[in-house]
Amino acid sequence: MKILLHTCCGPCTIYPLKVLRADSHEVYGYFNNPNIHPYTEWQKRKETLLDYARDNDLQVIVNENYDLEGYLREVVHRESVRCKYCYTMRLRQAAKVARHGKFDAFSTTLLVSPFQKHDLIAEIGRAVGEEAGVPFYYNDFRPGFREATEVSRSLNMYRQQYCGCIYSERERYDKQLRKKSNKTGGH
Repeated sequence: MKILLHTCCGPCTIYPLKVLRADSHEVYGYFNNPNIHPYTEWQKRKETLLDYARDNDLQVIVNENYDLEGYLREVVHRESVRCKYCYTMRLRQAAKVARHGKFDAFSTTLLVSPFQKHDLIAEIGRAVGEEAGVPFYYNDFRPGFREATEVSRSLNMYRQQYCGCIYSERERYDKQLRKKSNKTGGH
């Protein structure tokens, strides 16, 4: 099959690409991630993906429209369920691109991360695929997360420390602040 693989970054692309190619699929990447903040982080992730893609003969379609405002409109006042809106926004766009490009199916590298809401991604992928008329190709890529991490480190790839959104970045630092506060007896 000809599969459009929504890609969030280079490191998360490693294992899904390997598996899909091993199953004889023709894979194209699609970078559409308006959730990533700040813009410089979006740029780093995009460039790392494109470098990896070039070295691994992967054609990537890049949505250069950094629609941070659109992302924020989707999640504001829904912060506790923001992932649902974020996944929907990105996967819906991937499904539309897959339909327009006459792909047989689409999938996402989000399925490699044990830190993402896997069942929700699969549910949304299927729903937006049905909506767009392009099947969502589900594969639990999580067993390859450790392997992809090791490969990305050996390639000295840029590896981010949070999912990308401003909320996850804040949570990342809040955890560090809480640990520091607990050690010093502060509040």
